[in-house]
Amino acid sequence: MRAFRKRYHPPGTAPGTLAVVASEVPPQIRLIDYTPTHYEEKVLGAPAECAPFLGAESTTWIDVQGNAPPDVLRELGRLLNLHSLALEDILNKGQQAKLEEYDEHVFVVMHLPTLDESDALRVEQVSFFLARGLLVSFYGQAQEPFEPIRQRLRKRIGRLRKHGSDYLLYALLDVVVDHAFPLLESYGERIEALEDEVLEQPRQDILTKVYQLRRELLLLRRMCWPQRDVLNDLFRGDCDCIEPETTLFLRDCYDHTVQILDLVEAYREMVAGLLEVYLSSLSNRLNESMRLLTIIATLFIPLTFIAGVYGMNFGNNTESWWAMPELRWAYGYPAIWALMIGIAAVMLYLFKRNKWL
Repeated sequence: MRAFRKRYHPPGTAPGTLAVVASEVPPQIRLIDYTPTHYEEKVLGAPAECAPFLGAESTTWIDVQGNAPPDVLRELGRLLNLHSLALEDILNKGQQAKLEEYDEHVFVVMHLPTLDESDALRVEQVSFFLARGLLVSFYGQAQEPFEPIRQRLRKRIGRLRKHGSDYLLYALLDVVVDHAFPLLESYGERIEALEDEVLEQPRQDILTKVYQLRRELLLLRRMCWPQRDVLNDLFRGDCDCIEPETTLFLRDCYDHTVQILDLVEAYREMVAGLLEVYLSSLSNRLNESMRLLTIIATLFIPLTFIAGVYGMNFGNNTESWWAMPELRWAYGYPAIWALMIGIAAVMLYLFKRNKWL
């Protein structure tokens, strides 16, 4: 599993170089322009079509889904005055979550956790440019995590239409952060199921599942720590693009990241405990097997001794005073059997009374 796929330029490449990225997800540019009383949504065929909406009193959201080719990014950067280094980071996936302030806009990188078809963790990069009255978002995958926000804008649900681009950024960040909660709920169910399997019958495939879960939780922790710092900088910083009223909502989003980190740490401890339980269960099963084998061997020690003694081939020497008297006794054979069975029964009784069985 490779959740972070970092793409590097060759050494010596000029800063701000936009590399071509192969992708099966075709790019789509969707523009939403709104005020408290006005709403317009359209899919753009080219970045130049957004020019009439720039500089207006309304709030404009440009959502780029799929891996946009370099020429589209260059055109967007020229129209919106986006820094070339930030545009480079959009294509170079695997960036750590961060907040960078430029002259006219703020650049934010976050990560959205998802599960693929095999229930393995994937972390997808989401990038934002925030300016006065303008928000640009980039997400490279086919699924649409921001569709609930678009529905709220269309139906005028909540505060979105009454606030500017900074509140829209909060709403999108809240979607990105809250994606971790159902994911962690799924991890909790998987940990409970693994606990039952480990206690019932520890197997090698369970150990593989435990290590995979441990690795994914470590990846989640690696993702959440920088995002917490980004949100902390957003609501505590002096960014001109963010109104004081919006900082209260950003603080709530920051609290969610703290809760997620607490859950991740708790689950990591539970997975570490699962590993210890697995090893202890294997050790206990081995001890049980060794105890059973030891009891069986102990039972047969006196029986083997008796069988060895009476198995000596002295059948032709029955008249000597030193010969075995049982050889001349008609009930010698069944008597030896009765003796061995009696010894075994007494030993089993003693083992049972001492709780060795």
